[in-house]
Amino acid sequence: MPSIQVRLSVNGRRHELELDTRVSLLDCLREHLALTGTKKGCDQGACGACTVLVDGERVNSCLVLAAQCQDVEITTIEGLGEPGRAMREAFVRHDGLQCGYCTPGQICSAVAMLAEYDAGVPSAVGAAGLTDAEIRERLAGNLCRCGAYNGILAAVREAGR
Repeated sequence: MPSIQVRLSVNGRRHELELDTRVSLLDCLREHLALTGTKKGCDQGACGACTVLVDGERVNSCLVLAAQCQDVEITTIEGLGEPGRAMREAFVRHDGLQCGYCTPGQICSAVAMLAEYDAGVPSAVGAAGLTDAEIRERLAGNLCRCGAYNGILAAVREAGR
């Protein structure tokens, strides 16, 4: 198997790894760095359970090769810091999780989504203000099999104030 030396910056820590060139960022995080907060759902980029931030932008880590992530800052649920803490607390207060499997990806996505909104990044809804329709549109790539969407919406609405 072909391998490559990969230098990654994850949650503010530098890592040097020798990896198979085909290793996804998701598998690297979970299997090589023991950061198991990021979940493997569909492994096809359809569910959002593996969402992490790459230089502050949302990425489905199952669709990105670890070797593509050199010289960028990767942030997982474990490294979100204050925005993540506030969002996690809002999720708990509003019962935005049931089984919790999708929650790390939901929280990473929600934190980045609020930053995108604050930066003026447009959405398909284009609503004036952070409406429920706007939040739903911007989080459409993250699925919850338990159906905790009302709690997720309330948590994001609170954290977005």
